[in-house]
Amino acid sequence: MSRHARAAAAVEADEAPAAAPVRWADRALEVGATPFDATRGSALFARLWAADPHGVELDAAELARLGEHLQFVAVAARRELIRQDEPGDFMLVVLEGRVAVDRVLPWGARARLAEAGAGEMLGEMSLLDAGARFSACSSSSDCVLAVLDAAGLDALMQGEPRLALALMTSLARRLSLRLRQVSARLSALLSGA
Repeated sequence: MSRHARAAAAVEADEAPAAAPVRWADRALEVGATPFDATRGSALFARLWAADPHGVELDAAELARLGEHLQFVAVAARRELIRQDEPGDFMLVVLEGRVAVDRVLPWGARARLAEAGAGEMLGEMSLLDAGARFSACSSSSDCVLAVLDAAGLDALMQGEPRLALALMTSLARRLSLRLRQVSARLSALLSGA
């Protein structure tokens, strides 16, 4: 049983039966994603990784090998890439363009949480734990994305453990930063500031 299947089973054990994760292959068809040149995509990814303060330093050969585990796609504007509350098994890295991150409110309105640009990762929590997506993500402009799904992450961990560790370190640093930001906001709300 894969890591992602075990995580999904653990989530299901604690909650009502969960729907199967939405796979990138299905979402790609739905949004009309088209393959993007892997050489160009890998170069964009490597440039953004090297500039990322959360990333582990990797040399050019390591970045090229990491890029081999990613899918590179182009997506037109106004496409819903991730739906709120759906279970997912992929994450996206914005290489070019902008992606709106919204929380859909109970009455249907959308509250803008962020606008993700080049170098930002989306959907990593569901990639790691097979849980429901917290927000909806839609392309605000034409975008180039790198995609990593659960099978790709499993293959990376088995075939390139150092690169998998570098990716997981980057994700952990990003998630820690987000948790600190949420904690600070919660603290301010509770103190009445």
